[in-house]
Amino acid sequence: MKRDFPRVPLPHSAATFARLAVLGHELMKLHLLKKVEPAITRYPKAGSNRVEKVEFKPDATDPTRGCVFINGAQFFEGVPTDVWEYAIGGYQVAHKWLKDRRGRALSYEDIRQYQRIVTALAETISLMEQIDEAIEEYGGWPIM
Repeated sequence: MKRDFPRVPLPHSAATFARLAVLGHELMKLHLLKKVEPAITRYPKAGSNRVEKVEFKPDATDPTRGCVFINGAQFFEGVPTDVWEYAIGGYQVAHKWLKDRRGRALSYEDIRQYQRIVTALAETISLMEQIDEAIEEYGGWPIM
């Protein structure tokens, strides 16, 4: 960005622009956690809430979901596998957030925040698919 201005591709038509603007606005609300969706995970076990070792274990009956353990007994249940694997800037977001809190006990608000992040990431993945579909519907890349 120091050497050149960022380039924003312009769509072929006003209809493409309008559709992508709506999806982009939804994406922005998700990333700022302004759009609150119902939690898609549960935190079923009481305990110390201390983050000791963060580990994802796939569900034996549903490989599209799993549990994210924070210690030997406590976990977030129902985390989609694609959310766990979702990376931004080389980091798995759902893993890094918890890993950054290693050695600390999660407060009630921390637990709720993590659930909001997981839900927002799931919605982000869905919106990204809708954006890709809209681009294809309007003629694909490159958008000029």
